Amino acid sequence: QVQLEESGGGLVQAGGSLKLSCAASERTFTMSAMAWFRQAPAKEREFVAGITWSGETIDYADSVKGRFTISRDNRKNTMYLQMNSLRPEDTAIYYCAHGKIVTNMDFAYDYWGQGTQVTVSS
Repeated sequence: QVQLEESGGGLVQAGGSLKLSCAASERTFTMSAMAWFRQAPAKEREFVAGITWSGETIDYADSVKGRFTISRDNRKNTMYLQMNSLRPEDTAIYYCAHGKIVTNMDFAYDYWGQGTQVTVSS
């Protein structure tokens, strides 16, 4: 059983920054692919960014490229999402997910956190 807990969400003005964290309980965190997804009101959940266990492969949604940075610290079993130049359209609940490969398909991830709210005001 893998438990994931997100933190770092909040309210920020457009153009501001936030850093999300995802702490994992699993000892084999280092062998897992991890990803961030988000879901805005009345919209489907969408892929934001993903990273392999080694950090060698990273993928971003086109909408966040150049603004968001995903990273992980395997010694701390923690993944991060640095979000800069935030826009009102980034407002959503952000979820971290655990899986075997980096993909934008949410069904490929087997464990999910409860989510953290990010609200960007204009």
